[in-house]
Amino acid sequence: MSFRRALWALAVALCLAAPAAVHAQGDYLDIFIVKVKPEKTADFLALSKKYADANRRFNGDRWIAMQAQYGEGGVYQFTSTRKDYADTDKAGEAFMLAANKAFGKEAAQKMNQDFDSCLVWSRSELRHRRWDLSRKAPKDADAYAKLIGESRLLRTTAVHIRPGHVPDFEALMKDVKEAAEKNADTQTVFVSQVVEGSKGAIFYVSTLRSAMAGFDHNPTLREILGDDGLKKYQQISSDAVEIADSTLYRITPDLSNPPEEVAKVAMDFWRPKAVIVAAAKPRTAMEPDAAKEPTKKPQ
Repeated sequence: MSFRRALWALAVALCLAAPAAVHAQGDYLDIFIVKVKPEKTADFLALSKKYADANRRFNGDRWIAMQAQYGEGGVYQFTSTRKDYADTDKAGEAFMLAANKAFGKEAAQKMNQDFDSCLVWSRSELRHRRWDLSRKAPKDADAYAKLIGESRLLRTTAVHIRPGHVPDFEALMKDVKEAAEKNADTQTVFVSQVVEGSKGAIFYVSTLRSAMAGFDHNPTLREILGDDGLKKYQQISSDAVEIADSTLYRITPDLSNPPEEVAKVAMDFWRPKAVIVAAAKPRTAMEPDAAKEPTKKPQ
């Protein structure tokens, strides 16, 4: 499995309820998740940075990379938005073209092999953005770019649904959406549904924050739904949900190549520049510069 599949991945998912401007961001999330061998972490990071730089320089694919901060160790996620299925092929071609231009075809193939050798496991998913279940989604493209561009953390919960209970879960999420959007203190929540690459029905419920403090002091389900609504939520969840698995990721900008409109929100963060510090020993006034001719001794 090559690294380009890792980079076919940013977004959050069904187009029924969102404004057309937000639809333009992509109705699918192309996700690639990997677990890195501990002894190969340095190699993995070096290769990932090279790929990100190549795609920046040669107008390749776009993605956001994240590292799991709370969850299974050594896990990274690469996320890209896609317009449709055909867009995944176009993105893969753009990625490989950028890599070939940057490194040469043979070297790029060798880098793919080296990347694969760094991994314990990998998984690819295509998720459909469920705008009808998401709440307080950005109203236009600028607001969407601002939200993503200012985010530094992603908390995402994979909700595995028991067979035959998908309609129950969808109805429950619509009830929560309606109640949450009436509460002034709630924030944006994205919901997406896996359409390729999963066993059974899986929904992802995701929130973005600019700092860890953003996860503090949020309205509880009781405050959003009320006592009766909470009881209904707990009952339906107990029947419909098989398991829910949560991970908190920290965005890694040096491994990312986000869309330009996202990067412009915070260029210092999204376009990190390597700072090279020359560590030279102190020189005395009598010591010559390296670039100059050596001082000649008197004859």
